[in-house]
Amino acid sequence: MSEVAANREFEYSRQDFERVRSLIRARAGISLAPGKEDMVYGRLARRLRQHGLSSFREYLDMLEHSDGTEWQAFTNALTTNLTAFFREPHHFDALRELFARLSPHRPLRVWSAAASTGEEPYSLAMTAVEHFGSFTPPVTILATDIDTNVLDTGSRGVYPLERLDKLSLERRRRFFLRGTGQNEGYCRVVEGLRRMIEFKPINLLDSQWHLREPFDAIFCRNVMIYFDKATQYSILSRMVPLLARDGLFFAGHSESFFHATDLLQSCGRTIYRRVQAN
Repeated sequence: MSEVAANREFEYSRQDFERVRSLIRARAGISLAPGKEDMVYGRLARRLRQHGLSSFREYLDMLEHSDGTEWQAFTNALTTNLTAFFREPHHFDALRELFARLSPHRPLRVWSAAASTGEEPYSLAMTAVEHFGSFTPPVTILATDIDTNVLDTGSRGVYPLERLDKLSLERRRRFFLRGTGQNEGYCRVVEGLRRMIEFKPINLLDSQWHLREPFDAIFCRNVMIYFDKATQYSILSRMVPLLARDGLFFAGHSESFFHATDLLQSCGRTIYRRVQAN
């Protein structure tokens, strides 16, 4: 543990850190690296203040005997949520091509499986509106995340104006309403986009997801990197069957699935299709 620990507000030992690693792995499948001691302290210190505790041991004892509310707060605190509108833009080009190929045949369903604060599902919705030239395209989007706080942000659809800096002026005008008065400096996603998306909490480790299949596209980007290979394979083995036979699976730029070639085959840069049974 860092020498800085002696000056910390709360008692925090190596044993406490290892206990946190074990709990978050069991709860959410997240494998925290050994060097994340300071990050864990910073993320959880506010929970100790909230409960008036003086040590991580007290907090973790309380957590293990608490109801789901504190477990959710614990998980929310340790979940990393980095996202942006139209992140990895080549994926949205491929999605447009998928819409063009499939839309004459049926309504389309897309799952954003690590939706975070909503930028990804709203980017999916903007792509659909632009492709079909309508705010009522034949596309529905499911946006899920384990972190209920970020889902609340996504559902509200309110963002600081600087989050839109990389969007074109045309998209900003078409898809966002600028705040005034006490909402100065913020913008809100237009209602037409929000109607296309259902925000729902899902822990990918849960035994049942209660999802209606199939999905024509699954975006599961930059979440698998937090799981070990065995956990990745377990999740993929349940997720891939939810993908339509002609659908696409989109992964993050640093993710690869060489250990799951019986489930997915590459068909583009971090884009996959399901392996068809003979």
